[in-house]
Amino acid sequence: MCDKVFSQSGHLDRHMRVHTGDKPYKCHVCGKVFSQSGNQNKHMRVHTGDKPYKCSLCEKSFKQSSNLQQHKWCVHSNRKPHHCPYCGKLFKTNIDLKCHVRIHTGAKPYSCRHCSERFTWRFYTAADMKSHQLSHSDYKQFCCGLCGKYLKRIPVVKRHFKRCCGKLGFS
Repeated sequence: MCDKVFSQSGHLDRHMRVHTGDKPYKCHVCGKVFSQSGNQNKHMRVHTGDKPYKCSLCEKSFKQSSNLQQHKWCVHSNRKPHHCPYCGKLFKTNIDLKCHVRIHTGAKPYSCRHCSERFTWRFYTAADMKSHQLSHSDYKQFCCGLCGKYLKRIPVVKRHFKRCCGKLGFS
């Protein structure tokens, strides 16, 4: 079916599942199926919460060895091999560099799913995202303590409060 060769028949059998789509290993908790037992074992950590890969430099632990390696590189390493072509600033990861370059280019690749507003970051900050999303809802969570009017967003509350105070002679 392909040009791959194997020294052991078990490896050939395992590889053949790529072509046949056979997935004989099933999670007994959620029913998800796998072509290899190792993938099923990794998956089980989702249900057990087991994190067997522990960082030797801090208290963090991880479900997969690749996540531990990424943690060590990003958190404990001083290496910053990626540099900005515009200002020369150094970054540990290419993703961090790509996000930074948007400051220079003005690129805003992410858009709100409800309107045409565009953003530099996917999740710029949780507070900003929540504030923007509230602009699309009818939910008004803030109440003016002077007149009792409900409003959606903090900046609107602040403007309203100043006007309300002025009307009541508190300016």
